[in-house]
Amino acid sequence: MRLTIFGSGYVGLVQGACMAEMGNHVVCYDIDKDKIDRLNNGEIPIYEPGLEAYVERNAEAGRLEFTTDVGKAVDHGLFQFIAVGTPPDEDGSADLKHVLAVARSIGENMEDYRIVVVKSTVPVGTADKVRAEIAKALSERGKSIEFDVVSNPEFLKEGDAISDFMKPDRIIVGTDNPRTTELLKSLYEPFNRNHDRVISMDVRSAELTKYAANAMLATKISFMNELANLAEKFGADIENVRIGIGSDPRIGYHFIYPGAGYGGSCFPKDVQALARSAGQAGYDAELLNAVESVNYRQKTRLYEKLHTHYGGKLDGKTIALWGLSFKPNTDDMREAPSRVLIEALLEAGAAVRAYDPEAMTEAARIYPDRDGLTLCESAYGALDGADALVIVTEWQEFRSPDFQAIKEQLADDVVVDGRNLYEPQVVEALGLKYYAIGRGRGTNRPKTNYGRRKTDK
Repeated sequence: MRLTIFGSGYVGLVQGACMAEMGNHVVCYDIDKDKIDRLNNGEIPIYEPGLEAYVERNAEAGRLEFTTDVGKAVDHGLFQFIAVGTPPDEDGSADLKHVLAVARSIGENMEDYRIVVVKSTVPVGTADKVRAEIAKALSERGKSIEFDVVSNPEFLKEGDAISDFMKPDRIIVGTDNPRTTELLKSLYEPFNRNHDRVISMDVRSAELTKYAANAMLATKISFMNELANLAEKFGADIENVRIGIGSDPRIGYHFIYPGAGYGGSCFPKDVQALARSAGQAGYDAELLNAVESVNYRQKTRLYEKLHTHYGGKLDGKTIALWGLSFKPNTDDMREAPSRVLIEALLEAGAAVRAYDPEAMTEAARIYPDRDGLTLCESAYGALDGADALVIVTEWQEFRSPDFQAIKEQLADDVVVDGRNLYEPQVVEALGLKYYAIGRGRGTNRPKTNYGRRKTDK
């Protein structure tokens, strides 16, 4: 089939590459000429495991093209996917200007029937606005051309997006036209062979399903972080608690890992947007607001632990950071806990030496020539001259470090573990001062990796 995808960022590029991998002819459009030039030269603007090989293979085969020509893009595909960003507006609500600009471009250029598929994460009712924008553009041209608007939200985890797309848990299709539903089912048939993963529903329910999924996962994370903070007050160990409640199949182990708060391009933005949409509808979403508040507070916990250890005297201290991306297997630092920690440390007069396996280029872009911040080439290089170490992101290479080398390099022997990667007894037995999240001084600490996370959203 012939597909056009508007937006060549994270969602659009993964969608385009995976659809082309199944033999479809895909044209990816973006207004950013530099990005399109880079893609046409084989450069991938984001880090996502496996994506580069998919793009290269399908571009060489002629199944995946990149363009800034909007007329060519609209003319190409029966399916017109909108996968542009919906950044938060000043009040936290989703900014739809890019989505509606694409809708208008489609209306200004289409000559035949088109299925407009909204892939972007958008508030309930956006499909109606997209439909109105296209109809308005057609009317201004004096044209009467049939089209349908579909909600088809994405459910991709950064760091595992290729697998998520190729082997989806579910494919949500929101339409008001049974014919369009069948066409979408045909498009997704190659990803749907073992059993039917397509869940069809009305458009507004599909739009809400995406927000509801992310809000539910964010709620689990914030709830577990709230329990972790309580565990510290009560002298309990949250890791024991996690295993105890996770063994209940009604709860399970997914997304009940305490840490430094969630980040990235989805959870923070989507929880905010859903709460603001609720307010616009005249409903006070108290739980959503609490989830957001708890997460904001949790991002300050690592700094608070350092501040408490040093009695508020961080001026002149050098702190090593392991991990800058908001989660492993991505270079994405949007809303990352590391950014909150870096800003707080620099404001307090501390110096920061930071390392991340993939996010160093992104960090250099965010913090160009920032006084007090040194971006290091290796994890142990970041320890040179450092007083304390903070683990912010649970990359695999940080899971089994040389604790003796850490002790020898750190002036103050302080380790703050923001992801509960280590057993306190092991670290403390080596003479290191160890601070984790929610690990009180209970005597029966877990000695098993049962229920350990494979990855983080």
